[in-house]
Amino acid sequence: MAPPAPAPAAAAVKRVAELRASIDEHNRRYYVEDVPVISDAEYDKLFRELEALEAQYPALASADSPTQRVGGAARTDFAPVRHAIPMLSIRSETDTTPDAASKFDARIRRDLGLAADATPVEYMAELKFDGLAISLRYENGRLAVGATRGDGEIGEDVTGNVRTIKPIPHQLRGKKVPAVLEIRGEVYMSRRDFAELNARQDADGRKRYINPRNTAAGAVRQIDPRMTAQRPLLFFAYGIGETEGWNVPESQSALLDALEAFGLPVNADRRVARGAAGLTKFYLDVAARRDRLPFEIDGVVYKVNSAALQRQLGFVTREPRWALAH
Repeated sequence: MAPPAPAPAAAAVKRVAELRASIDEHNRRYYVEDVPVISDAEYDKLFRELEALEAQYPALASADSPTQRVGGAARTDFAPVRHAIPMLSIRSETDTTPDAASKFDARIRRDLGLAADATPVEYMAELKFDGLAISLRYENGRLAVGATRGDGEIGEDVTGNVRTIKPIPHQLRGKKVPAVLEIRGEVYMSRRDFAELNARQDADGRKRYINPRNTAAGAVRQIDPRMTAQRPLLFFAYGIGETEGWNVPESQSALLDALEAFGLPVNADRRVARGAAGLTKFYLDVAARRDRLPFEIDGVVYKVNSAALQRQLGFVTREPRWALAH
């Protein structure tokens, strides 16, 4: 019989906690804010120290440790996950001209019964990322489950793979975190990382990947998380599902600010737009620089900013009346 593993000393417990917090913070600065404050060598030194302590004291090992981003054991299947709140789709507008923004605003004003001279409706205008929709369930601030969208009602459990995606925090920031917070967002790959990945494929004489979206989606659904960990995947949060123990902000803009404060990556290219003119301006601005964005998009998204107005507008055929993908 093997001797029992040594009990961790108080100093080791404290140091592991310090290292995890430090590494998580540097991951956030590097992948979310794009403002690293230490060199790669210094980061690696912290990471190796944490690995060594966890190896020396197995009792300190934890699924939410940054060291788990290298990937765990392979799975034989993906267990089903029922979404507590369905991951619904947003109505897509096939009119690719700026006029579609004005038509959407006109419909919203009509559905709200607003007079012609009423104050313009306030919207949140965001980018429509071309990636794979993912739900992240945090329980008491810790990442518990990662699931694909699936059919909207039932997705696949890809928790082990999601844990390898560096921009996704294993632990939410802040002292007061919700008992349950489900994050909805998109896993994607940047243009630069995709080009570098294909360059490596060329150098190895392997088949090139077709596009960033399919590559990101395939990586998330790898049976072996170690394969997922080898892909340069990124993530943006844009909404929520089930929550417990949290006063949900009363606007989409405030919601995104709150998610950002929890340490989740939220794209900065978003804007509170007033009325049809504001939506059209955002659409034209994004269209003019779409090819220069660091990642692929397949349009923009408009959402009525007020949560109270969202509730008033409701849904039709499982699509929110208050949102449009253009």
